[in-house]
Amino acid sequence: MSKRIVVDPITRIEGHLRIEADIENGKITDAFSSGTMVRLLEEILKGRDPRDAWAFVGRVCGVCTSVHSLTSVRCVEDALGIVIPPNAELVRNIMYCAQYMHDHVVHFYHLHAMDWVDVVDALKADPKKTSELAQSISKWPKSSPGYFSDIQTRIKKFVASGQLGIFANGYWGHPAYKLPAEVNLIGLAHYLEALEWQKEIVKVHAVFGGKNPHPNYLVGGMACSIGIDDVSGINAERLALVQQLLKQGKEFIEQVYIPDLMAIASFYKDWGAIGGGLGNFMVYGDIPMNGYRDETSYKFPSGAILNKDISHLHEVDLRKDDEVQEFITNSWYEYKGGDQVGLHPWKGESKINYTGPKPPFEHLDTKQKYSYLKTPRWKGHAMEVGPLARVLVGYAHGREEYKEVVDKALKDLNIPVTALFSTLGRTAARGLESVLVAGWGLDFFDKLIANIKNGDTRMADTSKFDPSTWPKKAIGVGHAEAPRGALAHWINIEDGKIANYQLVVPTTWNASPRDGKGGLSAYESALVGTPVANEQQPLEILRTIHSFDPCMACSVHLYDEDGKTISRISVVGD
Repeated sequence: MSKRIVVDPITRIEGHLRIEADIENGKITDAFSSGTMVRLLEEILKGRDPRDAWAFVGRVCGVCTSVHSLTSVRCVEDALGIVIPPNAELVRNIMYCAQYMHDHVVHFYHLHAMDWVDVVDALKADPKKTSELAQSISKWPKSSPGYFSDIQTRIKKFVASGQLGIFANGYWGHPAYKLPAEVNLIGLAHYLEALEWQKEIVKVHAVFGGKNPHPNYLVGGMACSIGIDDVSGINAERLALVQQLLKQGKEFIEQVYIPDLMAIASFYKDWGAIGGGLGNFMVYGDIPMNGYRDETSYKFPSGAILNKDISHLHEVDLRKDDEVQEFITNSWYEYKGGDQVGLHPWKGESKINYTGPKPPFEHLDTKQKYSYLKTPRWKGHAMEVGPLARVLVGYAHGREEYKEVVDKALKDLNIPVTALFSTLGRTAARGLESVLVAGWGLDFFDKLIANIKNGDTRMADTSKFDPSTWPKKAIGVGHAEAPRGALAHWINIEDGKIANYQLVVPTTWNASPRDGKGGLSAYESALVGTPVANEQQPLEILRTIHSFDPCMACSVHLYDEDGKTISRISVVGD
């Protein structure tokens, strides 16, 4: 007989997510993913100046901030036929790479590593053995016995006080933890180091975008000026800082993140057969080398894979009505044409219609609508997006740099390529593409410097900035590969104002409820078959869900029309 368990809220993610899972004989037989918050930025944007949209959508969350703003200016530039200068493209790419390095490292250590690393068990480690192990896998300088002994002392004070602080409410001692104490101590030490490092890499955004989070963007380019000797511009000193930060980021990824990832993965090879899910993967493509419109130049090539068949890539066209559509069969929205129709985002609607149970409640009625997320489909298929999709599509394209990092990882771990279709593969892919992005960031920096030395300091084209030059009606789509996956914004402009604006974000693809045919989306599908050792401590559910790096949004309060609070969600522990 199956038993339904509820994990709500899923913590160590951005936003609010509820998972309900049916468990029988120690395995999940069915799962339901419910997004329990709503943004409605689409409605907030109606009637506003398209050139201002980036500043609003950047506030979707505090993690994806930069990439949403980038996608927004791209969709407006697409609608108005604006081509930005090469330097602006390079600066955007550099900021993009910095965002990736920051996001992936933070995800691994602060949002996901504690699913694999037992913090309390690290207190049992021998600092000398830990030092020897650390030095055998990396040349990172902070690896002395004294260093690891000091880390233990710090954590012992937490434990002795009965207050684990940032490590509270973990499932420490859970039977699913497999790492030796020394590996746990290495992971814990680098968790703390990553907290310090992540404060530095975001300075790249502050240099080019004025601040972080929510750096400034500009329709037509970037809102910063190059002036090597100008104290108020992007001068030699600031450029040297950017180069230094990118080099430090590359070093941290290669000497800390990747060795830790491989060491931890070597003890969890069984997870190479768990959490695979759909087997359908999609990438819009990103990081242009020859202008945004030249998709053949993308460092992240586009394409779709169906049924794990990497021998055949399908093209993705975001403009065709029958490719990307959003459904609301199981979502708390309503369409004028009814619940069974699918709408292309250019024709998208965002009218909320909550029909779920009144809080507090034990379970959702999953035979009815059960999520604030819509259900996007590509040619009718549920798709997984994110690092694993990008690595698989790059590999399927035959790109040598992808093949090099993937084949090396498979060899080092002694696992087959099929192990990539899993929770383990999803987590590993995030690290592998971090290696690629870290190198690309420095390449873009070198090209920017070369352009400046050649006398090209252009950062924006404002020739079409005047609304009187725009067509009466225009539509555009901007896309990007956010760290969490394929992201696109669609805009309709009429009389110089936003008539409609739709965002389909990566987590909408991955976390959405099932469609009208009963088809599961990525989260739900990946959870089916997952073992659960202790129903009271569903660590395994967290492992698979965290491997996607969910980003629902920052926070939300729901109000009635009089401004009265209907419900408030607060996140405490797991």
